[in-house]
Amino acid sequence: MHSESTNQTPEKLMLDYVYAHELALADQVFLSQPIGGGQVRDYTWSQTMDQARRMATHIRSLGLEPGARIAILSKNCAHFFIAELAIWLAGGTTVAIFPTETAETIRYVLQHSGASLLFVGKLDQWEQQASAVPADLPCIALPLAPATPYESWDAITRRTAPLTGRVMRAATDMAILMYTSGSTGQPKGVMHSFAAATASSVGMQHYIQQYIGTDAEMRVLSYLPLAHIYERAWIECTALVNGRTHVYFAESLDTFLQDLNRARPNVFASVPRLWLKFQQGVFHKVRAQKLERLLRIPLLGRLVGRKVLKGLGLDQAMLAASGSAPIPPELIVWYRRLGLNLMEGYAMTEDFAYSHASTPHFNAPGCVGIPMPGVEVRLSEEGEVLLKSPGQMLGYYRQPDLDAQVFTADGFFRTGDKGERDAHGLLKITGRVKELFKSSKGKYIAPAPIENLLNAHPMIELSMVSGVGQAAVYGLVVLAEHLRARTGEAPVKARVEHELSQLLQHVNSQLADYEQLRMLVVADEPWSIENGLLTPTMKIRRSRIETAVQERMPGWYACEDAVCWA
Repeated sequence: MHSESTNQTPEKLMLDYVYAHELALADQVFLSQPIGGGQVRDYTWSQTMDQARRMATHIRSLGLEPGARIAILSKNCAHFFIAELAIWLAGGTTVAIFPTETAETIRYVLQHSGASLLFVGKLDQWEQQASAVPADLPCIALPLAPATPYESWDAITRRTAPLTGRVMRAATDMAILMYTSGSTGQPKGVMHSFAAATASSVGMQHYIQQYIGTDAEMRVLSYLPLAHIYERAWIECTALVNGRTHVYFAESLDTFLQDLNRARPNVFASVPRLWLKFQQGVFHKVRAQKLERLLRIPLLGRLVGRKVLKGLGLDQAMLAASGSAPIPPELIVWYRRLGLNLMEGYAMTEDFAYSHASTPHFNAPGCVGIPMPGVEVRLSEEGEVLLKSPGQMLGYYRQPDLDAQVFTADGFFRTGDKGERDAHGLLKITGRVKELFKSSKGKYIAPAPIENLLNAHPMIELSMVSGVGQAAVYGLVVLAEHLRARTGEAPVKARVEHELSQLLQHVNSQLADYEQLRMLVVADEPWSIENGLLTPTMKIRRSRIETAVQERMPGWYACEDAVCWA
């Protein structure tokens, strides 16, 4: 187990903050949960803790071992937060499972973690997932869960008295066992202590306050998966530390814009794919060229930008963040021209999402910011980014051999990312060490920077650059949603081919000879979490896509056109 940290143990831990809010902010609304039909149920700090304390009493009555792993399989909802608090109060460790995972992965995580109890919550695919749950595993159904044979949360909390007093957890206790989304191979269990989770969340709170003010209430919409470190750290855990936060939840994909408009967040976090989809939604209503002309007009441009942001529900956002994957620099510039303060950051599961962030003074599109307070960083001889963070993990659960591989002798974590730093410490990620591939000419190629150039085009939703062992590289692209259904129309198809040909020339003009793309191939189906070609956090599963298209590649290379159709 690796437990070296760059910071001393925080004076107050996560639960100390929570107990303080329970008293000082008892009647303040903390969580707002849509319950269907336009109805919303609010939970004050007092109600949140009453529910958590009642469930903690029940969990304790089960006689589980100290630190018992207790799993949550649920989409984002108020009772995810409340269940996590109950688990911590009862002396357990939370294991959250992505709500979109297959039965096979759910079975693996439950078995590998040694879960003693499972909370089943709001889900869309329970019928396909239910078989993964062992018959002898105790389960509890959260409010909004699909029909299950399990006893309900409400029935248990109605009959159970709340746990009294202040349960204290040790700084070194494992708070969260976080399974990575597994873009390659089996998910790994990353162990995080209360000390690491608290130190990171306090740092995140200070970071956010420089944008919204120290006394302002934080308003956020929780919709990215809470089973992922990005949402768990920057939204949930920061809210638990801050207290003066109002967390709204999204009801569904169909109601997302209404949910966003209800929340009117002043802090909004998203991932590159969604920032791109928001932009494409805008372009579907207003042609990109027309919007560009309007934005260039003094005074009118500001009004137009504000109107676009209001339509997205982001006109109140004082800080917008992008993380989890690289974002095209041009996309950041576009949002900033609208008046949105979009900042890119960089972190990972292993450092509790606490690593680098752009600041008002140190930011540049294409860079992921400077080290956050307490973070140490250096580059290896190969250019790999090495980190020490206050949020550094305890290690990988039941995989000490892996710990030995990922830490240097002096305790720095090998991120697997290649990077460059400028004189101010601004970090630019230039690719993944393991994603580098070699062409038949013997040259190594980093796909991520080329994909960023492609993804900046409004016609493209996602792309993948590959060509392992080939004489030249190709780009596989997924068209924006509003175009996909119309490529059967000859004029639309011709326009797509023309624009992609121009894009190919534009991208190749910025690349070295050996990196240049031989052609662009239009994918015949979108990549999604459901078809297994995206991770639950919407990163591409590179190896799966490459395997899926392997048989068609010879035909693409035989095609003499700049644009081919898969």
